[in-house]
Amino acid sequence: MTRVGQEYIESLRDGREIWLDGELVKDVTRHPAFRNTVRSIAGLYDMTHDPAFRDVLTVRPAGTDQRIHRAYAVPRTHEDLIARRKAFKTWSEASYGFLGRSPDYMAAGIAGFAALPGVFAGAEFDGTANLDAYYRRMSQGDLYQSFTLANPQADRTKAASEQERDDLYIRVVKELDGGIVVRGAKMIGTAAIFGNEIIVGTIEPLPAKDADYALSFSVPLDTPGLKFISRTSYEAAARTVFDNPLSSRFDENDSMLICEDVFVPWENVLVYRDVEASFKQWWITPAYWNFVHQAATRFWTKLEFLVGLGILIAKANGTYELPPVQIQIGRLMGWLNMAKSMLLAAEASYEAVPGGDGAVQINKEIASAHRFMAADVYPKVLQEIKTLAGGGLIQLPASGLDLRHPVIGDLVAKYVRSPGAGPEKRVKLFKLAWDALGSEFAGRHEQYERFYHGAPHIYLPSMVRDGSPELCERLAQSCLDGYELADEPAGFAQ
Repeated sequence: MTRVGQEYIESLRDGREIWLDGELVKDVTRHPAFRNTVRSIAGLYDMTHDPAFRDVLTVRPAGTDQRIHRAYAVPRTHEDLIARRKAFKTWSEASYGFLGRSPDYMAAGIAGFAALPGVFAGAEFDGTANLDAYYRRMSQGDLYQSFTLANPQADRTKAASEQERDDLYIRVVKELDGGIVVRGAKMIGTAAIFGNEIIVGTIEPLPAKDADYALSFSVPLDTPGLKFISRTSYEAAARTVFDNPLSSRFDENDSMLICEDVFVPWENVLVYRDVEASFKQWWITPAYWNFVHQAATRFWTKLEFLVGLGILIAKANGTYELPPVQIQIGRLMGWLNMAKSMLLAAEASYEAVPGGDGAVQINKEIASAHRFMAADVYPKVLQEIKTLAGGGLIQLPASGLDLRHPVIGDLVAKYVRSPGAGPEKRVKLFKLAWDALGSEFAGRHEQYERFYHGAPHIYLPSMVRDGSPELCERLAQSCLDGYELADEPAGFAQ
């Protein structure tokens, strides 16, 4: 059965090594930089036991008596894809779309691995048995699998083995009877410190000479030698939920992972020194497309929240019925429905996983197009809502304390108000808007939405590789083939 929230919280008290502001964090569940987000994630686990959500969020696989999260289930029909999307939607609504790497994200990726286990049978290392045990451990244990795949930004013109420091990227430095020893770093471990295990891999193609870096393994976060250096915590900087309603509860954090001679048991290794398998793990299995399925659902939810925020702002300012504002709201609704319709189309145009024994995945070409669309649209959505809000985003009391002060509170009540709404309601709305649109937390989310599936040069070529450019070419060529150089003047002969 899936875990309850308190079980998840207890699982994080394992002595993991998290560094923030030059200090070692002793307990992420109690530290003011992380504790509220931990409890937000715990709330997701509690939802799987709520009768109102249990059947949406969990499923009992055939032949078993244990329920698992739907994200771990391998879809085999269009109906399975829809059911999985509804589970994604339910969890994403709980955080208004601001927890991008919630536990269902990598769970869906693991289901992608399980759909095509043959990919892990390399010429020198066969990881299929490890994959099977890994899938059962994660799905039946209802564990939170975090991950990190990106190499530190050094000289991107050089291969990993050509870097001035050969331990910059994670690589094998020693092979032992019981496992391997790895050293190096990975960046942008979004929500990594909230996981139970972390999977480390490489999503970009590697040349044959970089075989030492062609790895995939999963280890518990308390593994000796494993260190996480956290970025600044927006949760820690939040004053109250009233003043920072999003960043105080949904700051999933990002951290750099450093491996200082970390021992990885053989049974935790999925890919070993195999550049072909390390690439296929993400791009030939449905793993990446499962990521997009979850992310596209969350993006739809996030746009619903932001569009709703824009509507509330316009109504608070008394401008909602004005024709120019209706145009702005209509533009926002257009972007929202573009995101929604692309997701539904990717499901309806689902594809069989080649060699996947009946497994299916969302349409890869539409999925890649969605990634391009989302990265382009998100900054535009923010800009449109900022325009609706105007100076109201800036001229706000420093905190809710001003509203309660016996002297200043009366002045705030007199000069800060909206048609039909008191000062507290208006300040509360615009505090929420600033947290979503203009705060440092908001700036991080804009960058995240643009790059969380990699830079455009990573995902756009997949539209050419996995799409159908030949159909477009064929139609244009048919037009060219339909006429020849002729003597008659321009226009059709009479």
